[in-house]
Amino acid sequence: MTTEEFEERWFGDLAQMREMGPMADALHALGASPEAAEEIASMRRAVTSQGLVPAAGALETIGELRRRGRRIGLITVCTDDVPALWPETPFHGLFDAEVFSCSVGLKKPDPRIYLLACEQLGVDPQEAVFVGDGANDELAGAERVGMTAVLIERDGEEQDWAGLRVRSLPELLPLV
Repeated sequence: MTTEEFEERWFGDLAQMREMGPMADALHALGASPEAAEEIASMRRAVTSQGLVPAAGALETIGELRRRGRRIGLITVCTDDVPALWPETPFHGLFDAEVFSCSVGLKKPDPRIYLLACEQLGVDPQEAVFVGDGANDELAGAERVGMTAVLIERDGEEQDWAGLRVRSLPELLPLV
């Protein structure tokens, strides 16, 4: 299999499989042996762990929201290496609800993933604020279930979003 063929499958038909269940299933679908799948998963965990670091101001903003009595939830589209590594990250223990797509078999913008997070938080969607970078039609998905959606802008990226927006997480504090 060429690199192009791999990327077409990995980011194409196998993306949903690896983001909504065990990554090993997607590797098996590519024809990887159990040993090769474990080696690939191990390499991926090393790379993933380097990416699970807080953005500037994230920990402080979450801490302030918690001090204000706000319940904090996480909804993320990810492969199973993320929840496996989660306890080792600075984020561990900061959220009242954590919804990982690979663990629940749902991904944004499916309304059920937002409703699941709200249920775990014990809030109605109309009481919830969803903050995201706009990937996966997540902002519109959040609004369709009644949440207030806020775009966190990425440097240098224009996003077509008419709703609320912030440039950094601390800018969220006056909005909630």
